[in-house]
Amino acid sequence: MTYRVVQWGTGNVGRHALAGVIANPDLELTGVWVSGAAKDGIDAGRLAGLDDSVGVAATTDADALLASRPDCVVYCSMTDNRLFEAVQDLQRILAAGINVVACAPVFFQYPYGVLPDELLKPVQEAAAQGNSSLWVNGIDPGFANDLLPLALAGTCLRIDQLRCLEIVDYASYDNREVMFDIMGFGKPVDDIPMLLQPGVLALAWGGTVRQLAAGIGVTLDAVTETYERIPAPESFDIATGHVAEGAAAALRFEVRGMVGDVPVTVLEHVTRLRPDLCPDWPQPAHPAGSYRVEITGEPNYALDLVTSSRNGDHNYATLLATGMRIVNAVPAVVAAPAGILTALDLPLITGPAVRPTG
Repeated sequence: MTYRVVQWGTGNVGRHALAGVIANPDLELTGVWVSGAAKDGIDAGRLAGLDDSVGVAATTDADALLASRPDCVVYCSMTDNRLFEAVQDLQRILAAGINVVACAPVFFQYPYGVLPDELLKPVQEAAAQGNSSLWVNGIDPGFANDLLPLALAGTCLRIDQLRCLEIVDYASYDNREVMFDIMGFGKPVDDIPMLLQPGVLALAWGGTVRQLAAGIGVTLDAVTETYERIPAPESFDIATGHVAEGAAAALRFEVRGMVGDVPVTVLEHVTRLRPDLCPDWPQPAHPAGSYRVEITGEPNYALDLVTSSRNGDHNYATLLATGMRIVNAVPAVVAAPAGILTALDLPLITGPAVRPTG
């Protein structure tokens, strides 16, 4: 069966997802939505970074794309700075009877116990109205802290704590708004950015620790958050700009799923802009970074996932993996019952039957 797909957004993740849709023989690209005039009318092949045109031009006309009734939208629009607008996008698409796989908003990865009813119910109602499904995933939140840890958990006699870490050098991450405005790098350490406002970490990754708890059969009493920021010892430059001496250059945070006073499921990020910063913090398995699963119990586990690509660095590879995680899920999501889906609802997702080798 071939699934008709519209790509929604062609930014850092979206361009990789678009290339994945084009390459997948089980998917037919029928449209591409872009947010501005600069990309309007450009062939999808060019937007995906391919050498050849594919005969599908991008458009800003969302109404026309939805009227074409594709089987699924691959939603990769920027959401960090437009959460409410993104939720409205999802409602509109779902209510039109179109399934959605998305890399964001991340709180829909596992929204139960995380989202207030005023955000959750309208999306549930739109999915019911359109008899359509929504699945949000990626690498983090995503397979690095749902698929991998739960696979290991299935081999344990006892689990005392399940901890998932991202330990990554973000110096080459090419999104200034995310790096400086949302995460607060390069800003004074006493300026609190969007990500570190009270409750935001738990909103973004609370679903991760709650889903892990549900996967291992644990009921959480609370979800807590904590963070630490470290200033730059001297000035230096990263891909998106200048980091002055004394400005924020490293960030460590935890979102903890608590049973009583005990953290049972934990999501931890250790983010540096230089590998020599904070040597006492957890170190990655590779100098550029790794994703780690640690299980304390019987048996104990420590699993490190290191990403790389012949076409770019570790950050390029993780953006590609995020896009492919959702693109490859299109058939499973189209076949699933209507509603908001989680990683606990879907079968093991594999890649396309025929993969490009060039």
